[in-house]
Amino acid sequence: MNETATTLGTADIAEILKALPHRYPFLMVDRIINMQGDNSAIGIKNVTANEPQFLGHFPGNPVFPGVLLVEGMAQTAGALCALANNMGDGPKTVFFMTIDKAKFRKPVVPGDTVEFHVTKIAHKRNMWWYRAEAKVDATLVAEAEVGAMVSPR
Repeated sequence: MNETATTLGTADIAEILKALPHRYPFLMVDRIINMQGDNSAIGIKNVTANEPQFLGHFPGNPVFPGVLLVEGMAQTAGALCALANNMGDGPKTVFFMTIDKAKFRKPVVPGDTVEFHVTKIAHKRNMWWYRAEAKVDATLVAEAEVGAMVSPR
């Protein structure tokens, strides 16, 4: 496997689309910043009222689903792994393997900007595990430990 870069900086939506197979409406990360090799990064999700999940979750009181917060954490980690390890051009197959210690602390609503802070716990072959925190305005709204396996298509 290629050596990971010390600092990658940022990934815009075009780079994220090259790294992940996810597409709208299931892509939960708009941008990734502060990438430090495959060690850590911050994924950014701008939550808007016109997203399809708000049609049923919940009409008149839109709340961003917790499961999608966890998905955003996993997508941030998966994209970081693929980008940091130069796994070629084109989307990778990213398999969400594990979720542990998930906690949801505060609702996320349209207008919020969610930051998915991911920090590597372990790495073995093509598998990575991350500690992840979702924050809105520096307030912790959700947290989990996620594991992913990345493989070229």
